[in-house]
Amino acid sequence: MIIGCTHVWEIGRIPESLPKFSYIPTSIKVYFTYQNQIFMKRLTHFIYSFYFLIPALLLGQDNSVDSVMMARIREEGMTHSQIPMIAHQLTDVAGPRLTNSPGFKRAANWAVTTMKSWGLANAQMEDWGQFGRGWELQKSYAAMSAPYYQPIIAYPVAWTSGTKGLIKAPVVLLDKLDSATIKKHAAEIKNAIVLLSDGTMKLRSAFNAYATRYTDSQLVRMGDTYWITRKMVDFYIPFIRKRKNVKAYLMQQGPAAVLIENGEGRDGTIFVDGTSAYKKDETPGKPQLVISTEDFLKLRRLTEGGTKVQLELEVKVGFLNNDLRGHNVVAEIPGVDPQLKSELVIIGGHLDSWHSGTGATDNGAGCIVMMEVMRILRSLGVQPKRTIRITLWDGEEQGLYGSYNYVRNHFADVNTMELKPDYNKVSAYYNLDNGSGKIRGIFTQNNQEVVPIFKSWLAPFADLGASTVTTKNTGSTDHQAFDEVGIPGFQFIQDPLEYETRTHHSNMDTYDHLQIDDLKQAAVIIAAFVYNTAMRDQKIPRKPMPAPGKWIFDGLD
Repeated sequence: MIIGCTHVWEIGRIPESLPKFSYIPTSIKVYFTYQNQIFMKRLTHFIYSFYFLIPALLLGQDNSVDSVMMARIREEGMTHSQIPMIAHQLTDVAGPRLTNSPGFKRAANWAVTTMKSWGLANAQMEDWGQFGRGWELQKSYAAMSAPYYQPIIAYPVAWTSGTKGLIKAPVVLLDKLDSATIKKHAAEIKNAIVLLSDGTMKLRSAFNAYATRYTDSQLVRMGDTYWITRKMVDFYIPFIRKRKNVKAYLMQQGPAAVLIENGEGRDGTIFVDGTSAYKKDETPGKPQLVISTEDFLKLRRLTEGGTKVQLELEVKVGFLNNDLRGHNVVAEIPGVDPQLKSELVIIGGHLDSWHSGTGATDNGAGCIVMMEVMRILRSLGVQPKRTIRITLWDGEEQGLYGSYNYVRNHFADVNTMELKPDYNKVSAYYNLDNGSGKIRGIFTQNNQEVVPIFKSWLAPFADLGASTVTTKNTGSTDHQAFDEVGIPGFQFIQDPLEYETRTHHSNMDTYDHLQIDDLKQAAVIIAAFVYNTAMRDQKIPRKPMPAPGKWIFDGLD
């Protein structure tokens, strides 16, 4: 079982019962173009300043905003955005970014180099601790070869084995994953391709749109989202362990490979993640692939009807054991205030992804936006009172490893609440990790005191669709590592678009499913929040210090 990003829906399905012009000399063109740009910028600043000043005055001085800076941030983010370039590099060029994979390292190295070129300080990859081996998909082919030839859509599960060349084998249907059923079919399973099915999967007509945006009424009624408690985790752990043990028993029977149902996927969309065999002492087991719903159902009907089905598979993978450590990407804009420069405003998203797509919406989008935030602030020459730090997390998909260990190493251990010297230096952490939809507001994690502050900071951007401040919780991503130790950690409310229905952990999670204009809006709003947090006289108010407790996702792998 893998928990990370927004995985509450995965937990829910674990028990088996159970997102032109004429010629003018170039020099003259350049001069007049430059003068016109200066005039338009000054006019824009004046208009924005007048427009933004009104809500600031109405809300009072304590939470007022620098209207001129808000205008500058908006102009830079909307008219000079580098988001398409950043997105292309982190997805198309770097490729899939599994933790400790070559793709992750390509993306991390590019991010470090790029942020150094922007003038950010201390840009580096920071070791957060032991993770395990990397994994890389090098080749994948699947087809039905009898009763006739037809390619099928299937993706290997991360950290499972390859086939050691092309294999051809009959299909055996298992309609139940338990020890008794496996024992009953043991002789058939050996050297066969096992089709795991509980017989309930159906392809339902898609009457609803894949992509949606929040309505005003939905925002007003916003409740807890992706919120998992330790009590819920403890409830599911026995199911997780039982299923893991049963699958291990299945592997002992010697199947050639195992094909797994595709959950709610349809129309060629495959939702696939990985196993816990990244741990160096865990056996990867036999090849496992998630097969498209349409192909799965066809194979099941043929097999149930008595037709002999044969598949051919070739899967080549690489296990990478040269570096078992995990690494986050960090960089800073140093603070300049003599009294406050040691304090921190931290922003982040997780850089790791799954492997069937290129991790564009999960969570390339968050990293793209946060890098753009740093670029915007740096390009404007911001001199923040507090240090602004970006963190691109590693190992989120396996259990928020990068952020959890970063917090434990630098600030506090949730299990003991033993505080480090820098614990009280963090004003706030801001996270983005729910796809590429525009920001509609922010979750305050039951922090009542920040509500009027955040409302005043969102006021200049009401025309961009962002105005909701809810005291409700959201979980299952990296702000939770901060929130659980009492450091103000926040996740923004985003339009869902097609995150859960199409792109989340799927082969469709690619550049073309990004909403670039939405990401520009998000970068502007977060840049404003970061600036306001860095320049505020006081740190962001904190909730009461939490008692020691078990890390939320401990035991879920």
